[in-house]
Amino acid sequence: MNTQHTREGLTEHELHALVDGLVSRAEADELQGRLRSDPDLAATVQAWRSQREALRGLHGELLREPVPAPLRAAGDRVAARHGRDQQWWRWGGVAASVALAFSAGWLVHARWPAAGPQFAAAAPARSFAHQATVAHAVYMPEVRHPVEVTAAQQDHLVQWLSKRLGRPLRVPQLSAQGYELVGGRLLPGDDGARAQFMFQNAAGDRVTLYVGAIRNGAASSRETAFRFTEDGPVPGFYWVDRGFGFALSGKLPRAALLALATAAYEQL
Repeated sequence: MNTQHTREGLTEHELHALVDGLVSRAEADELQGRLRSDPDLAATVQAWRSQREALRGLHGELLREPVPAPLRAAGDRVAARHGRDQQWWRWGGVAASVALAFSAGWLVHARWPAAGPQFAAAAPARSFAHQATVAHAVYMPEVRHPVEVTAAQQDHLVQWLSKRLGRPLRVPQLSAQGYELVGGRLLPGDDGARAQFMFQNAAGDRVTLYVGAIRNGAASSRETAFRFTEDGPVPGFYWVDRGFGFALSGKLPRAALLALATAAYEQL
């Protein structure tokens, strides 16, 4: 647990508990009172709240749709089967897991009803790109901790992330496009560790380059063409080269993103 204290003696654990609504009304009022004396910290907490709402809103319209009758029937069958065996006293958790798996499959089918072999091959890359945009939305607004390792320690950053991802990494130079490296961080992914590099221009606009292995889907592992995605909180371009994925995300016009993605691709 992170117990780093702020100037007001608050820990990040306390701040996240406040944002997530895990404190009592009295505790929340007390924490809010202490935040009033630190405008920068209060702004960070508000940014966390905005991120939380943005993430909760992703595909919310699908989650609010009625559960199909076949899915409800499957859940009932799972519950009945486990109810007959008293040794499975945690049947509720198992049934919920099965229902969640069915739900995920149904949501994918609802969004892409024509799924077939071509979609199956492209799904890992699309999922990778979506995760990249969500990671961008989470860390882009951060004021104090946008990255784990800053650009001042670029050599250490590249060596560390290369070791964790199991592949030599390079950081593209985007200064010709007006962007300088802020730093980077390590993130989890479906196929292991992922790296995120953040860049910022003089106006404060930020883009992130998300990197990691995509081992599922032979066709997607051979794909090198750019793909544009708006399936997330921000748009982005992504591509796959020999089983490794790259996604550049940012709240920029499509042409500006393409120019940055092209510059990154040519160096990577």
